[in-house]
Amino acid sequence: MNHSIHSADRATHLKIVVVALVAAIGVAAFGISARNNADFTQTAQTNQVIKAGKPVAITSSGTSTVR
Repeated sequence: MNHSIHSADRATHLKIVVVALVAAIGVAAFGISARNNADFTQTAQTNQVIKAGKPVAITSSGTSTVR
């Protein structure tokens, strides 16, 4: 048995590519299925409209300026 990837034949390279592709698809499918979509579907229905109140004029911030 030769443990070098450089001297492997075409079928071995194809097997490695197929296994890597299947693993990548599996990881992507798991990530998509594990995502929690509960807050995305409920936020549009449960959020309330916030209306602006009366305008406020701030004349002083109450902090001292250091120069």
